[in-house]
Amino acid sequence: MNDAFICDAIRTPIGRYAGALSSIRTDDLAAIPIQALLQRNPGIDASEIDDIILGCANQAGEDNRNVARMALLLAGLPCSVPGLTVNRLCGSGMEAVGAAARAIKSGEAQLIIAGGVESMTRAPFVMAKSSEPFARQAEIYDTTIGWRFVNKKLEKLYGVDSMIETAENLAEEYNISRDDQDQFAYHSQLKTMLARDNGWFDQEIVSVTIPIAKSDPLIFSADEHPRLTSPEKLATLKAISKPDGTVTAGNASGVNDGAAALIIASKAAIKKYKLNPLARIIGMQSAGVPPRVMGIGPVQATQKLLSLTGLTLSQFDLIELNEAFAAQSLACTRLLKIADNDPRLNPQGGAIALGHPLGMSGARLVATAVHQLQRTQLNKALCTMCIGVGQGIAMAIERV
Repeated sequence: MNDAFICDAIRTPIGRYAGALSSIRTDDLAAIPIQALLQRNPGIDASEIDDIILGCANQAGEDNRNVARMALLLAGLPCSVPGLTVNRLCGSGMEAVGAAARAIKSGEAQLIIAGGVESMTRAPFVMAKSSEPFARQAEIYDTTIGWRFVNKKLEKLYGVDSMIETAENLAEEYNISRDDQDQFAYHSQLKTMLARDNGWFDQEIVSVTIPIAKSDPLIFSADEHPRLTSPEKLATLKAISKPDGTVTAGNASGVNDGAAALIIASKAAIKKYKLNPLARIIGMQSAGVPPRVMGIGPVQATQKLLSLTGLTLSQFDLIELNEAFAAQSLACTRLLKIADNDPRLNPQGGAIALGHPLGMSGARLVATAVHQLQRTQLNKALCTMCIGVGQGIAMAIERV
């Protein structure tokens, strides 16, 4: 079996909802890191790229009709290069990277660009067709996040808890206090600010030029979502889903926009295109869990990955766990016997601080892990995240 290597990884800064990236179409946004990768790696003959694989969770608006194909054409790649869009909801970007690695390991591909994109700001409203002639009722759904067009049978079998409700379910089931959640969120913000001030994100971020009417363009070059706060201020926020709840806007991830892309290559492609391998993809696994506790998915996915690879958690120097919610993150770490303050855990902060553009986030986790391994000269990283409707995904990589 061939090895699959990550040879570069880049992303846009993450924008707030209705923030700096709100004027950029999703397909245009996805094209930005693809173009940047080719500019940073001039030895690549774009016509010989085997595939472009992007994750995207929405696909109901400007990301419809295979946004990966749209993005590669907008990025200026030849029409002969194919594109594939995958959807594993929050895990879509990581799924894309894993799919690329599997194609290369099997020998069916040599060079793939994989990543993910999401513009949650630009997610459209959708409306169902009437089930009867001349009917006067209309069902309109906001596709930004959550359920729509619910299957009544599925609802009866599993419920349709909102994402926030699934986090509350875990907080109750695993006795995760509001204070513990707020402390976790505070430290995510603190670590992100430290990383940003030290320039630790610089290598993975490509600036985005945003046209401004009757003014100079805006150069968007830093993540927009981080907001340094305090445990005292976080404690004043009201719970979102119920009066006695513990999940707040302060201890949950954001609704965001962004795109990421990585070069995945075989040894032969590395030599041919003069690429610089940064990390080897050891393996990836996904797992299913009950939808009402979807946030626990990283536990089962990680356990499957450890079984597949023969590794143990103690062998990982870095753990990038997507912070959908503090309650969800703490449920996972405690079940995996990872201390709340383990220095390996999200040392540059996570989605509570950085934001969570759904289809991008999995690729962002891997990109951040790759650059951290290079900067710190550590060896192995675990990247894992929960997924709506009850799944988890996990990937292991090692520095080369």
